[in-house]
Amino acid sequence: MAHKRIGMKKIRDVIRLKSTTGISDRQVSRALNVSRPVVGQYWREFAAMGLEYEQIAGMSDSELLALFERPRTRKSGQYRELAEQFGHYALELKRKGVTLHLLWQEYRQKHPQGYSYSQFCYHFQVWRNASEVTMHVQHKAGEKMFVDYAGAKMSITDRQTGEKREVETFVAVFGASGLTYVEASESQQKEQWIRSNERAMWYAGGVPTAIVPDNLRSAVARSDPYEPGINPLYDDFAAYYGTVILPARVRKARDKALVENAVRLVYQRVYAPLRDRQFFSLQELNQAMWEQLDIHNNTEQQRLGVSRREVFEDVERQALRPLARQKYPLKSFHEATVAINYHVELREDRHYYSVPCYLRKPGRKTVVKMIYDERVVGIYYDNVRIVEHQRDRLRGGYTTLAEHMPAHHRFYAEWSPERLLRWGSEIGAEVGELIRRVLHNRKHPEQAFRTCLGILNLGKKYGNARLREACEQANAHGICSYRRMQTMMELIVEREQHHQLEWAGVGVHENLRGSAYYN
Repeated sequence: MAHKRIGMKKIRDVIRLKSTTGISDRQVSRALNVSRPVVGQYWREFAAMGLEYEQIAGMSDSELLALFERPRTRKSGQYRELAEQFGHYALELKRKGVTLHLLWQEYRQKHPQGYSYSQFCYHFQVWRNASEVTMHVQHKAGEKMFVDYAGAKMSITDRQTGEKREVETFVAVFGASGLTYVEASESQQKEQWIRSNERAMWYAGGVPTAIVPDNLRSAVARSDPYEPGINPLYDDFAAYYGTVILPARVRKARDKALVENAVRLVYQRVYAPLRDRQFFSLQELNQAMWEQLDIHNNTEQQRLGVSRREVFEDVERQALRPLARQKYPLKSFHEATVAINYHVELREDRHYYSVPCYLRKPGRKTVVKMIYDERVVGIYYDNVRIVEHQRDRLRGGYTTLAEHMPAHHRFYAEWSPERLLRWGSEIGAEVGELIRRVLHNRKHPEQAFRTCLGILNLGKKYGNARLREACEQANAHGICSYRRMQTMMELIVEREQHHQLEWAGVGVHENLRGSAYYN
């Protein structure tokens, strides 16, 4: 009688429950969600072996499976020859382009009278489903890296107070080989999440075709079974390395089974050996975790007979894409509205950057996306990068490209500080001094030139003599604003008109109230 395809864990549970509880086959069937005939068949075969549960509790999966397969292998040398190749087939299936049908064709070339394709697939599936190898075999080399945080947490002890502080544990596993990476981090914040993803790829020495995260906030901004919203910074990180983010589907345990199994093994092979040790820094904890990680990755897998590191070096490393030359420059994202002067503000620095003037549309609000790091500020409109500026942290400053200006604004770009200083000095030393201070106090040339031209043109409207007088007062009081200068010029004109009225004899008549009126 052929066995139903159940895993070794359920086989062990059948034997444990029947051996230690005495409950019926039907009750075991309900508890394990396995059909009653299958429970009875496994229990009868085990009982016929004359063994006790304690004797098989410490057996590996492969040893226990061999006990149940022994009767079949005695009857069929053909099956034994095929079964000896299953471990090799499991590794070959991880290579891109290799299929079961191709492996069957190669098998039939060596064994023309061997199993048909359907029997070949059946026996391989039974072998594959009997242990944890099923979690790895379906993934092609270099295809996916699964990432998540462990639920249980390690801790760091403060040397001064003895207080323990919990930290997160990041786990990554490469689908084809099962090569695992683990590290402790302070939190699940997006910056630390991205750096952990990055270090996992640098640990492996290459980039997978896709990264498969769970739906945590640092990875997925909006959970949706059809169109999940990837966190913009995480998406930009993936684009930088030439990979793609494929979040695990919500409530689809199979999508993240591999990383969940890796987390379970991390508990056993990293957490457990370190359970009685005390760590006083994140670096100290990570160093200890990486030592245990190397042991885990180099431990031989029971069913395949090779370690995860060996499978990775033999099958997966060459399938990974090359790393970038430099680590990913962490970026930030900000949306901004194009102002009337065709500039957008980076709020973090309070600095303004120009965009093409056509983006400023009368009566309409134009929103652009700013993506920036320590060095550059990229500005995107309609998902297209329209300009990239060098980052400038001068608060209140402007960074402007001449090609972004309207034609009438470019007029100011034709002026130079020397030309403005020469013009001011020709009017008077006081005027030249004020122009010098305006240029010195404004980093952005266009803003300084507009102010200087406005001040100099006051001489045309009010006369150079009045301009010299106003500039002298402005220099004495540290004024370098066009509006203040215009107000001063108006006051000078008003004062002169008042004096002219007095000299003309106006005011010596009975209708003038005089100063005594207000006492």
